[in-house]
Amino acid sequence: MPRLCLLLLLALVSLNLNAATAPADAKPAEPAFVQGGLLGTLGSSLDDLQDSLNLDQHLLDSWRLRTDRAASEAGQLIEQQVTENGLGLTRDFALLTAVWAATFFALYFIARWLWAKAGHQAVFKQRKRLHGVLGYLLRFTVPALVALPATLAVAHHVAPSMAHALALCLAYATSSGVFSTSVVLCVITLFDAGHKRAAVAVLRRHTPRPLFLIGFLAALGDALNSPKIAQQLGSNLTASIAVLSGLLATLLFAAVVLRMRRPVAHLIRNRGYLQRHQHPAVQETLRIFSALWYLPILLMILVSMVHLIGAGQESQQGLQRALMTTILLVSTVFLSTLESHLLKPSATSASHARPYLELVRSLAHALVRVAIAVAFIELLGRIWGVSVLAFAARNTVGRAISDSISSIGLILLVTWLLWVVIDTAIQEALKPAVGKRASRQPSTRVKTILPMLRNATKLILAVICVITTMANLGINVGPLIAGAGVVGLAIGFGSQQLVQDVITGLFILIEDTIAIGDWVVLDSGHAGTVESLTIRTLRLRDGKGFVHSVPFGQIKAVTNQSRQFAYAFFSVQITYDSDVDTAMRLIRETADEIKNDILLRTSLQGPLQLFGVDKMDLNGITLTAQFRTTSGGQYGVGRAFNERLKKRVDAVDNVHFAQYLVPVATP
Repeated sequence: MPRLCLLLLLALVSLNLNAATAPADAKPAEPAFVQGGLLGTLGSSLDDLQDSLNLDQHLLDSWRLRTDRAASEAGQLIEQQVTENGLGLTRDFALLTAVWAATFFALYFIARWLWAKAGHQAVFKQRKRLHGVLGYLLRFTVPALVALPATLAVAHHVAPSMAHALALCLAYATSSGVFSTSVVLCVITLFDAGHKRAAVAVLRRHTPRPLFLIGFLAALGDALNSPKIAQQLGSNLTASIAVLSGLLATLLFAAVVLRMRRPVAHLIRNRGYLQRHQHPAVQETLRIFSALWYLPILLMILVSMVHLIGAGQESQQGLQRALMTTILLVSTVFLSTLESHLLKPSATSASHARPYLELVRSLAHALVRVAIAVAFIELLGRIWGVSVLAFAARNTVGRAISDSISSIGLILLVTWLLWVVIDTAIQEALKPAVGKRASRQPSTRVKTILPMLRNATKLILAVICVITTMANLGINVGPLIAGAGVVGLAIGFGSQQLVQDVITGLFILIEDTIAIGDWVVLDSGHAGTVESLTIRTLRLRDGKGFVHSVPFGQIKAVTNQSRQFAYAFFSVQITYDSDVDTAMRLIRETADEIKNDILLRTSLQGPLQLFGVDKMDLNGITLTAQFRTTSGGQYGVGRAFNERLKKRVDAVDNVHFAQYLVPVATP
């Protein structure tokens, strides 16, 4: 996004330059509709920009001329010093410098003694910050403010000369550097409390010298721009030195800002516990400001450097624009933070709200952020003399660029909406129902098909989005689509068995023939519990623990023994001399005991169905019965029934199990 905005601004500048150089009464010719999409339009616009700028080295010529004149003025000053009394000039410079130094250091030692005495007072012992601020004011601020007027008073009695001008410049610059440093340190000391002391200690330890140099260089450049100083030293020489000192001051200031960004961010965002938890919106805003506070300052420094190098008369206008840019940036960040707290869904609210309501909130959040970004770009362009909307509405190139960007944005928005709607629906379908029975949970078929459908949808939407975006960028997608079709056809011919496995598996999953956990018997002879299902294979674990992986294409028939319910079937064979009524009573009593068992009754889905005498043969009488059980529960119920019936039969005398006796041959 920042690169795109930069390209738009460059195109706007090119159009404004073309409009400025064209005759007022000439009607511009309508160019042909721009072909080649967004990339072609931007390329032609940048070519026009390069032609319209017409870089004729004007800035370099201006500085070369100024440097030559400054060198000439410096040579004249050296010749003047040789012809004049050099000892007198040195004496005047040393006198004024000694007056400033003597006044400053005398007041400094007196103020230091007073500050040390004040530190023993009770009021300052309890208020450390007040004592620290008073120390900077007494030891540095007051001496710097008094030393400069004392030097000026003595300078009135000294004849004007080059040494006189240099001494006054150094005195003014040194006093300004000391004064600005002490004022900044006083402000920093006011934050010296609680959890901010570590950051204050870092700032007080590392910033005094850079701040003094910044104030000294800035004041030196201001002093050299004075008409009286320029008259003594030469206008070109003083202007060149002033620009150089200003550039050094801005570079040093940028280095200090970058080095101290973390301690200053600590001072901005760190607040007390109650303030953080009672005002979370304010805390979030301060957190964002603490991460971005140095960017507007660096922007102002950059603009100041550009105008210092370029045109001094436009520096004030450039600084005003930089200030307006800073205000716009801060306002945009604050508005974006406020919008995030109002529209952005939080994790707690998203877990309790409806999914599609959160989707609407997310869409509104994205659209508002886009609107804020567009408004910021437009206002920023107007501050610097261009208009993005006017460029997009009134110019052929602008219309082509705006149409391409709008098409790409609409494609991305529609693709994102479709993906979010489909993904939300799939996630909701896969989400287990809270507080409901396991039978109402998503089936294995749903858990298998929906993720595959989700991945396929993601791939299709991504391919369509990429192709349409490339087309709007001006890239010819015809050969790409043709090549993809040929590659897909080749893959299809080379993987027929794979395609057969996939298609067969897809229909098996859609028809819900097999699910994970089912006990199945395949026509290929494999039998076991289904452990996993993929798009191509079925994985079984048999009764011996072996795992079999069977491709879906090899499955012709499936016997599923684990669907919905099963039957625990019993066949009891008794002898002909047994009492049938007693045997049937024992079977019913055993069934009642099974139903009353805490563990076994959960597997039952109905009462015992006693069929009675099923057949009579040479071995005896056969009685049959069955329980309807859950899938897989028939085995446990059958084993428990046989065990308990055996014990009951052994306890009576008129019922006996039939036995096959091998006849013994007589000798």
